[in-house]
Amino acid sequence: METGVLPSQRLREAISNEWLHAGQWRIPAQAVQPASVDLRLGEHAWALRCSFLPDSRSTVEEKVQDLAFERIDLRDGATLERDRPYLVPLIERLRLPERLRAKANPKSSTGRLDVFTRVLTDRSHRFDEIAAGYDGALYLEVVPRTFAIRVKTGLALNQVRLISGDARLSDEQLLALHGECSLLYVDCGPIPAAELSLADGLFLSLDVSGTAERIVGYRAKKNSLPIDLTRERGALRWQEFWEPVHPEQGARIVLEPEAFYLLLSAEGVSVPPCYAAEMLAYDPTAGELRTHYAGFFDPGFGYSRERDARGARAALEVRARDVSFMVEHRQPVCKLAFERMAGEPDVLYGEELGSSYQHQQTMLSKHFLEHVAGVAQ
Repeated sequence: METGVLPSQRLREAISNEWLHAGQWRIPAQAVQPASVDLRLGEHAWALRCSFLPDSRSTVEEKVQDLAFERIDLRDGATLERDRPYLVPLIERLRLPERLRAKANPKSSTGRLDVFTRVLTDRSHRFDEIAAGYDGALYLEVVPRTFAIRVKTGLALNQVRLISGDARLSDEQLLALHGECSLLYVDCGPIPAAELSLADGLFLSLDVSGTAERIVGYRAKKNSLPIDLTRERGALRWQEFWEPVHPEQGARIVLEPEAFYLLLSAEGVSVPPCYAAEMLAYDPTAGELRTHYAGFFDPGFGYSRERDARGARAALEVRARDVSFMVEHRQPVCKLAFERMAGEPDVLYGEELGSSYQHQQTMLSKHFLEHVAGVAQ
């Protein structure tokens, strides 16, 4: 098997081979993305008194016996409270061959609502990383941070990709790829290779420039009503859940401690067809700042075969810890790691899939898109 992340056509083969299966359920065609498969919530959730770290000596359900205090039926929908950890058995299961491992990520809309999620597997001491040859159930820990959320069986909050070998690109390989096909753009032009900031990935910076009237981000309101994730796209008024953020003089903003912000990268990101990218955590030694790092970028994100696109800006989910924290225009806040695909997907992220964030000019999730106006351009 060729090294890399399995593309969409190979993922369909994996489903046909039951490397990824759903028991009595069917995995719908629309669950298969260019480099990942959506994972759906099962029929119930356990409310937990605390989160926990998996280990190699026990199954997830053995751990849950001591920590769960309520079993919640999700079939007709249920509301999950803020700052309460929940554990949900997922519909999908894995039966991986020995040469294939898996990795899970939150979907973009999940991170943009400040819903913290991570996948657990039996007899493993790691979150989201699934060992080669794993045969068993998948579980999702869900912690709504800012908003209570309403969910139901079949809703997808996470996605999984299947990987053969070490597909990660080194900084030298990233520079070579950028020379062939620009990965980052700013001010409608590719960033010169000499100006790229690399350290096990490409750094992205903030866009907080402009006049005092310009909206450069959104701050989540406290004590909002629950967000119903089962409703159709664009069904919610953003003004009921978010406050606009405007830049101060000097192209900067000050983050309030523990408030949740959605901002945009200054750079446009372009992911070529034979690659995928993942947003990594910001280095905590750089200050009391944390990015949610929900992002996984499918092949084709911000890309155009005619080379007339200039990338799509990344939504950045940011929270200051303990104290107020100033961030400035073009300040690095996260980085992208690129992975090689095991083949070009037969469908790319973008208009072909009706992708929600291909040419995004707003950082709000798709639940609010129909109502956004006056956002950063």
